[in-house]
Amino acid sequence: MARPARLLAGAVVAAVLATSGCTGGGSNGGTASDPRTAAATSRSYHAGAAGIGDPYFPTYGNGGYDVGHYLVKVRYDPATNRLTGDVTISARATENLSSMDLDFAGLTVRSARINGAVAAYARKQNELVLRPSAGLTAGADFTVKVAYDGVPAPLNSSDLGKGGFLHTADGGLALGEPESASTWFPVNDHPLDKATYAIEITVPDGLAAISNGVPAGQTRAGRWTTWRWSEGAPMASYLATVVIGHYRVKTSEHAGKPVVTAVAASLPAGGPEDRTIARTTEVADFLATQFGPYPFDAYGGVVLNEERIRYALETQSRPVYSDAFFSAPGRDASWVLAHELAHQWFGNSVSVHHWRDIWLNEGFASYAEWLWEEHTGGRSVRQAFEEEYANTSSEVWQVPPAAPGRQALFSASVYRRGAMTLQALRMTVGDDAFFRILRGWAAMKRDANATTAEFIVFAEKISGRSLRKLFDAWLYATGRPPPPR
Repeated sequence: MARPARLLAGAVVAAVLATSGCTGGGSNGGTASDPRTAAATSRSYHAGAAGIGDPYFPTYGNGGYDVGHYLVKVRYDPATNRLTGDVTISARATENLSSMDLDFAGLTVRSARINGAVAAYARKQNELVLRPSAGLTAGADFTVKVAYDGVPAPLNSSDLGKGGFLHTADGGLALGEPESASTWFPVNDHPLDKATYAIEITVPDGLAAISNGVPAGQTRAGRWTTWRWSEGAPMASYLATVVIGHYRVKTSEHAGKPVVTAVAASLPAGGPEDRTIARTTEVADFLATQFGPYPFDAYGGVVLNEERIRYALETQSRPVYSDAFFSAPGRDASWVLAHELAHQWFGNSVSVHHWRDIWLNEGFASYAEWLWEEHTGGRSVRQAFEEEYANTSSEVWQVPPAAPGRQALFSASVYRRGAMTLQALRMTVGDDAFFRILRGWAAMKRDANATTAEFIVFAEKISGRSLRKLFDAWLYATGRPPPPR
């Protein structure tokens, strides 16, 4: 996520279900008298955890299962602000489950099935608790299908602002970090449970419906059009997006992959938004020389004209940008493309393990801004570092980027001191080792999750040097570290 443009420019229900118990023969059925299920009936089943274990966000995500794929079908009518949805989730149990949770906010559940059988369900705040007709045995694949509808709305967070579904003047959109997906479909809403996606969005004729990944065609029925999208690489749920409205949509191909860009039709055609978003593949190609091959099957971006969105977000394969970034006087707006496209490697392909690891996203993307600036004839990376480092009164010295705390998750330290940490590493190990670290890290952790501790170990392995003191000073301590040598 690029920081806001204006700144840069200046378990009761679960317990009841658990104690009621399921001791059936698992997701593949059978009766208690069937010898094939004798072992299953002797197993102990319990409720899955209503949180995946993130220390900053204990209620985010859920335990006991791993999602492989989401098929999300939604129908949205901007005139009534009403959304009707149907999601099919393909998952595998990692524990013996008598019940399981999904993150789901606001909308009304109409039916739920697990492995085709009707499942009991209950709501507990922003949790949907499902009880299968038979216990889900660890290692067993299962399918959840939920139908729902209602008026979607964003989530309110006192310290992190709003994320989720917004009704706009001509449509709607779903966007936000660290959470947003649960406002438009039931989901295991944490980066630790990445999955592939197929997304179908049905909207009134004449409106665009943009989402992640490869375009999979459009069909019309009556006065409605269904737009289909497919994301075949694992994706963290907060990166799933939908943007509905009047947009200038352009499609092309680059390096054998589809390119889909969209600019709000309310913005003047041919303006800085159109000109800058058209440079998406140029920026991505440069970043590939620094980080290794582009990690996804599609390119693109969406430019909004929405006063409530004053940030950019790295939604997978198709970042979403506020128009405010493109109208700032005296600055080439392609820097924000460099930031969000760098996230396709660092943040999207290589995702955080827990949210405290976010500097692995934002520090790397901010460093990419410096690389791009140097590449396009501006300041060198070294100059950018020295200007930041010289500011002894900067707030970045007060927050350790690898342990920022929940309320400072998107602080300047995570971004700018995170980037400075990478330059300090480069100055310590030399250019050759540094870029082998970046490319090797992106390759080793492709489609996976990562921690700061793992990055430190990897950097030491590639460089052949002990780097603990360097990283302790730059990532975990307060105060201004000594200059790197």
